[in-house]
Amino acid sequence: MSQHRRRASAKQVERNRKRGLIAVAAATAVVAGGVGLGLWTSSGGDGSPVGAALSPADGTTASSRATASRTPAPTPSPTRVYPLSRTPRTIPAVRSHTPARGPGWRPVKGERVVVDDADLVDEGRLIAGELGLTYAGEAGDVRAGDVRLALNDDEGANPESYAMTVRGGRVTISGPSDAGVFYGTRTLKQEVHGGGSAPEGVVHDQPAKPRRGFMLDIARKPFTASWIEDRVRELGDLKFNELGLHFSDDQGFRIESTSHPEVVSKDHLTKAQVKAIVELAAARHITVVPEIDSPGHLGAVIAAHPDLQLRNASGVATRGAIDISKDASAAIVDELLDEYAGLFPGDQWHLGGDEYQALTVADPQASFPQLAAAATKAYGSGGTVADLTTGWLNDRADTVRNHDRTMRVWNDGFFAGTSVQAAKDLQVAYWTGKEIGARQPVSYLAAGREVLNYNDEYLYYVLGEPQTFVYPTGRRIYEQWTPRVLRGTQAVPAKYDAQILGGSFAVWCDLAGSQTQAQVAAGIRMPLRATVQKLWDPGTPALTWAQFKSLADKVG
Repeated sequence: MSQHRRRASAKQVERNRKRGLIAVAAATAVVAGGVGLGLWTSSGGDGSPVGAALSPADGTTASSRATASRTPAPTPSPTRVYPLSRTPRTIPAVRSHTPARGPGWRPVKGERVVVDDADLVDEGRLIAGELGLTYAGEAGDVRAGDVRLALNDDEGANPESYAMTVRGGRVTISGPSDAGVFYGTRTLKQEVHGGGSAPEGVVHDQPAKPRRGFMLDIARKPFTASWIEDRVRELGDLKFNELGLHFSDDQGFRIESTSHPEVVSKDHLTKAQVKAIVELAAARHITVVPEIDSPGHLGAVIAAHPDLQLRNASGVATRGAIDISKDASAAIVDELLDEYAGLFPGDQWHLGGDEYQALTVADPQASFPQLAAAATKAYGSGGTVADLTTGWLNDRADTVRNHDRTMRVWNDGFFAGTSVQAAKDLQVAYWTGKEIGARQPVSYLAAGREVLNYNDEYLYYVLGEPQTFVYPTGRRIYEQWTPRVLRGTQAVPAKYDAQILGGSFAVWCDLAGSQTQAQVAAGIRMPLRATVQKLWDPGTPALTWAQFKSLADKVG
């Protein structure tokens, strides 16, 4: 080769090197500008990569090909080539993601949230405000960057299911109900949190369990309305759908009452505050489940009505227990139930029923002769105090049933071997196996009852850690617990899975001063996230605990 040809070849190499540097710089600038991740390739005007050999089949001569090799190539037009997207990382994890190639989606100020149905106005306004977008209402046109919320006609689908499609710089979230669409917006919010992007592709998602709850004892320890509202927002973002409020106990009665103002504690929530909490929860598809526990744990009511307190044969008062042989006892509890049914419009109700002290003694009939007399009067000579207590529970259920509610009762409110059976529609809130005459969870399931998991081994956050309680850790829930683990650490057989409707993480305030509100919020943060992960997705988590904890810090 002549020296001239060698110099020409060197120049061509240098030009190609510079073109490559320019392409890399352009790609770097685009990525830095937030457009998205991908690869640039340089191509000639015909779409062929720069430097590609011409085929002899193209009809050119060897001479013309040689001339072409010395002619500078046209300035390349960069073309983005995207890798396949990765499954989004959220809490709880999405159940299915179909990857695709594309830039994904990030919120840009001025872009729109539009809805296809007026029923999605609340969901549209909420996500628009959270992501700094413009809520544009119902709109038929399509614009770059749009987030579109839609209801579909998928009859028979899980109403909490949704699909989220990220394609062409836009997002569409659809579901058979506004609840499903709402959960899709929660996924989107987590994906873009902290400057992240929603990956290209399609998410199909739905919960494994229909009841995903958090229960708060505000009777023993008053919590401010603003603190409870903060928990509602947190629960909504995590796709919980229940907030239980245990607001009556021995230590206090914490919600304003018009029917019996004398029972209300000085430090309480007003009805206006509760109404605001209920409305905020409803906007996030959370049902507030009230609990007025009876016939035990009524100390605050009894303090205003001491004549209703249960006393044994020696006249000694039984703490927290109301005398269920008296008509006045039933009347006051029913009046309270009727009153609060108007304040809590959700379809769920907790009747309590646990730890009635009359049934914790060796011989209830001998210890409480007035209860024994009432039992034989109501149920014949064989009637027992346990029968009378079951009858009390059924009567309270009749009161609440008139308000069209689905009711649950603590498992130690159900008694074996009684002639009176608890109403068939009462669900079992299974929390312990420590009571006298305790039964295994399978006994309730085999009888056909639906069960909710409140397992005190994993899901009880008891302030001050009294008795044998220890603060639960998110890691232990994440690595060991499942909804089928109803008591202790052993799971019930898989054939009963459908009867287990879900579960609830619970905060009990036995030693109320042990933690501040802020400490409670911090202490339950990771247990809540671990609990909902196991209620939403039935499979073994894909992430290690360390990865899950890191993800929680990332997505908020």
